[in-house]
Amino acid sequence: MKYAQLLLPFIAVFALGCEKSAPVGEKAATLHLATIASEEPIDLQGAGATFPYPLYSKWIAEFQKVDPRVRINYQSIGSGGGIRQIVERTVDFGASDATMSDEELAKTPGKLLHIPMTLGAVVVTFNLPEVAQLRLSRQLVAAIFLGEIKEWNDPRLAKLNPGARLPAKPLTVVYRSDGSGTTAVFTEYLSSISAAWKERVGAGKSVKFPVGLGAKGNEGVAGQIKTSAATIGYVELAYAKQTALSYAAIENRAGNFIEPELKTITASAASTAGEMPDDLRLSIVDAVGADAYPIAAYSYILVYQNQRDALKGKALARFLWWAVHEGQRFGPSLHYAPLPVEAVSKIERKLRSLSYKGTSLLDDKK
Repeated sequence: MKYAQLLLPFIAVFALGCEKSAPVGEKAATLHLATIASEEPIDLQGAGATFPYPLYSKWIAEFQKVDPRVRINYQSIGSGGGIRQIVERTVDFGASDATMSDEELAKTPGKLLHIPMTLGAVVVTFNLPEVAQLRLSRQLVAAIFLGEIKEWNDPRLAKLNPGARLPAKPLTVVYRSDGSGTTAVFTEYLSSISAAWKERVGAGKSVKFPVGLGAKGNEGVAGQIKTSAATIGYVELAYAKQTALSYAAIENRAGNFIEPELKTITASAASTAGEMPDDLRLSIVDAVGADAYPIAAYSYILVYQNQRDALKGKALARFLWWAVHEGQRFGPSLHYAPLPVEAVSKIERKLRSLSYKGTSLLDDKK
């Protein structure tokens, strides 16, 4: 459907309101101006999570081919920044890998929706030229980030990785220094597997890591590890792949050592898809399943249910609908898993609730 056709209901309302007050001779000019305005570009601003940034960049480029009038600018500033900006309404949509709490949602100026967009994985990545593969148990992951393992040739690491040439070098942790959904996912995992971590550090977008060096964004952590030997940290899978960093196989709840792959990320989501609540906020960290990768997560776009601008709201609704349907095919090549079918049906209902002054922003043909 042509974009002008999509806007006809709004053009008609605008023209009708003007006709009641404008002289008869000005009616045609009024409608003509409204039609011209509909042909102008529609700019959408978004900000937030670095976790899905490679995929969002691809989506934005592809959607502009579908609708050239819609121009989307997405700033990869971290989930904390995305939440802050959507709450302050300085952007049209925010993005976060961490869901907002009930307390946080109660402070927003309108009803804010969580729309799952994709699935990704947080990986424990490292820079050891001597070691190509590494296995980490649940206990070892917690011990490393608590600062209890100080050398790469620690006997506990050596026992779990026989044959690996673990060097006698200090082990340096790298963590996110900014408010981060990736951190929220990773620390939720650590809190779920380690009572010591839960008590001493806890989970959240910003926590005080016991040891290590901070870096901003997934890009910053990946860059720091890439350029510094004997380091270890956590990033989203796509960033480890793009920078050719090694990452560990992690022991899951079933006791199996699982590498982060599309099928193991999907296994984590599949085991919990039926549990997704109506508000769509769901953690899949440490999921049940023999093949489930234990540090997987949904990534969300945050959008107000009631939009303040009809044209921008309609463009945003159409983009989100396109992304959770046609856009999913671009995920696998960038190391993001497609949304489960069970989740998509619930997301569709939520997207249909997006409205402007009580009128749905999605038509039957999207």
